[in-house]
Amino acid sequence: MNAIDLFAGCGGLSKGFMDAGFNILVGVDNDQAALNTFAKNHNGAVALKADLSKQETFDEIKRIAGNREIDVVIAGPPCQGFSLTGPRNFDDERNKLYLAVIEMVKQYQPKAFIIENVPGMATLYEGQIKDEILRRFKKLGYNIECRILCAADYGVPQIRKRLIFMGIRKDIGKPKFPEAKYSPDNYITCRDAVSDLPSLEKDLGADEAEYTQAPSTDFQKLMRGNCKVLYNHLGTNHTQMVKDTIALVPEGGNYKDLPEGWGESRKFHMAWTRLNGNAPARTVDTGHRNLFHYEYNRVPTVRESARMQSFPDDFIFTGTKTQQSRQVGNAVPPLLGQALGEAILEIIQEKDNNEEQKN
Repeated sequence: MNAIDLFAGCGGLSKGFMDAGFNILVGVDNDQAALNTFAKNHNGAVALKADLSKQETFDEIKRIAGNREIDVVIAGPPCQGFSLTGPRNFDDERNKLYLAVIEMVKQYQPKAFIIENVPGMATLYEGQIKDEILRRFKKLGYNIECRILCAADYGVPQIRKRLIFMGIRKDIGKPKFPEAKYSPDNYITCRDAVSDLPSLEKDLGADEAEYTQAPSTDFQKLMRGNCKVLYNHLGTNHTQMVKDTIALVPEGGNYKDLPEGWGESRKFHMAWTRLNGNAPARTVDTGHRNLFHYEYNRVPTVRESARMQSFPDDFIFTGTKTQQSRQVGNAVPPLLGQALGEAILEIIQEKDNNEEQKN
């Protein structure tokens, strides 16, 4: 079963689909640093830097696919344009990237597609944008539903919510979202995720290092797999003032816990936030300047943040540390992607099984 990933970034969503059993043909994005990481981790999939609003990009994807069918399209197009144009100007130039996904589904007629976006899109303009997206895909011959999913429900040690559109071609079946595997009383915690990684208390570590202790949780074992080298676990060289400031914040606390006169440079709801080791992480962002380790007086490393996003340890991030952090923060957690991929496979296979029984 073949899939293509549009607005792929480093490929968190497609990594999940790979783990569900899909063959990823191509990942498309305009960020070369992210595409370099994609190319390194997707078993020979083509990393294509291209403008998805142009027909030539569609043609190039078809050329790459050759005689292989594009069974599933997965995409995470930006939706900022809708915030500016409103529902009455859906076809505005500023929405061209979202419109490109609709056009691509129209041209390729895949068996299924997944589009992910920020939860706020569901209520933007009182839901009119969401409703227009649903209407357009239904017109193309798809059964489509959308739902806000929380990554923690699927084994990701992070509270990260995404709006997911699932479309199934009408001759195949209807959308069926994956059942939650976890609930708040047994969510994977930050400590479950990263407590086996070196503390970096005495040095900043290295881009390639050795594990210093055995994994102690099932999640840590899952993330390590057969990986023998610890990649991307490089600490940040904070100023003494930053270390002294975060040292005053208790586990799970933030700037509100600082004494008067401390932390004046950052005062907003996420500033000086120390993770709670006994809970999933807050949403991992692209900056990695505001979330601090639950125990140590530093921000998480790229590898620690990647663990909180459920990237396995053998998924290697390339580029500068800033680029790597952006790649991790922009990604869809692979375990959420895997759950979606498995759900779609089940729908398609059920259709195939029913046809076999008829014959």
